[in-house]
Amino acid sequence: MVFVGPALLFFTVIVLIPFFLGMVYSFTDWSGVNSTMSWVGLDNFRQIFTKDTAFWRAFSFTARFSVCSVVLTNVVAFGLALLLTRPLKTRNILRTVFFLPNVIGGLLLGFIWQFIFIRGFASIGAATGIGFFELPWLGDERTAFWGILIVSVWQGAGYLMIIYIAGLVNIPSELMEAARIDGATFRDTLRHVILPLIMPAVTVCLFLAISWAFKMFDLNMSLTKGGPFRSTESIALNIYAEAFQNNRYGLGTAKALLFFIGTAAITGLQVFLTKRKEVEA
Repeated sequence: MVFVGPALLFFTVIVLIPFFLGMVYSFTDWSGVNSTMSWVGLDNFRQIFTKDTAFWRAFSFTARFSVCSVVLTNVVAFGLALLLTRPLKTRNILRTVFFLPNVIGGLLLGFIWQFIFIRGFASIGAATGIGFFELPWLGDERTAFWGILIVSVWQGAGYLMIIYIAGLVNIPSELMEAARIDGATFRDTLRHVILPLIMPAVTVCLFLAISWAFKMFDLNMSLTKGGPFRSTESIALNIYAEAFQNNRYGLGTAKALLFFIGTAAITGLQVFLTKRKEVEA
């Protein structure tokens, strides 16, 4: 208890108490500024489900973004891991290079890529005439979606790559050699040997990618601020705007509670399904 006590105290003060207070606030009409707080029961939740079209638009964007981000980030990370577990002379340097974007904070990364999309791509497009670089990357609904997605994948793939590399290097070499002797192609080896044996890594990577995608806030804030016309507003950004810009803290915490329940349900289902596919090496 002597060793666990301080950590438990800080966890209680920083996480548990604010969480339960947020649950209480979700049933109130409070601005988050003044001391008057009125109990409204389920009115906040009724408003979300019946009147708040902005929230459901943000939900639609977050769902589409999450599906694309989870798939692409894991595919890119796994591809990099397969490449960098081969006997390349520069593989350690390349691992560091691909991991570095994860070290940069999301807000700073977003502002860097905002400059690249607006100034860098525009200059390249003007010099070369290539249409890809002349697109209004952050000024149009479709291209802004893909712009945020590109930065998100670029940032997260390096971290998941390290987890996949750890899973790949722990595959017994005898199994890989036996597969080669039996005449298995790379596709057969990947499907029947590699993927089943790295399922613990897949479980972790999918969990992280889903939670990152659903909670995406800093890239959204720094790249587009939810624009143009709130078409790229994530749920996290919508909750932030509701609570701290519109000063409707009760409604914001109600949205946050629904967001927490939805994210917990999705990640819990994902862990349950992928855990069932894990095998012992």
